[in-house]
Amino acid sequence: MPDTVQAHTAPNVFTRDQVDWLPWLEPIAEADLTERHIAALVDAARAKSPYFRLLARDPDALEHRTRTDKDIFYNTDAGAPRADRELAAAAVSRLNGCIYCASVHARFSATYSKREADVDKLLAEGVGADLGERWNAVVAAAVALTAIPMTFGPEHVQRLRAAGMDDLAISDIIQGSAFFNWANRLMLSLGDAAIKG
Repeated sequence: MPDTVQAHTAPNVFTRDQVDWLPWLEPIAEADLTERHIAALVDAARAKSPYFRLLARDPDALEHRTRTDKDIFYNTDAGAPRADRELAAAAVSRLNGCIYCASVHARFSATYSKREADVDKLLAEGVGADLGERWNAVVAAAVALTAIPMTFGPEHVQRLRAAGMDDLAISDIIQGSAFFNWANRLMLSLGDAAIKG
């Protein structure tokens, strides 16, 4: 077990504040990252993150994971606004209990939407919070895909469409939710959130 995990305080509430993440397995030391590892990170700044340095043990999988993540959240040529994509990830993380991921995506959703109070309501009250019909539709779709994926059905698509989303936007919500359902489980199985400081 890495020394960094031995003494820390895990957060016990969902927050938009920055939290740390500490691995249960030893990540590659930043100084030991090869050119292949750096390429797999896609963004060299991720070398500072113990999470990404841990995933760099399998650079091919890390590169595919990171390019998928970046396309889902940063490709805004069409589809759902970034705030809605981030809301879906925050809702999934809130349901899954991933305090670290919820904090990251709640911050992004609040930043892009300017709806800090609604994002904080999701974090405080959970996925049943009333956030207005469009965001309620996003959260309902994200929750269905997360809890038992086969419960996501035509009614979720119809609700998203009624909230003003076209097929590309609905696809973004589905992909963001599905990706973070997987990403939360990976992160939760490899380490623990910790209070920053």
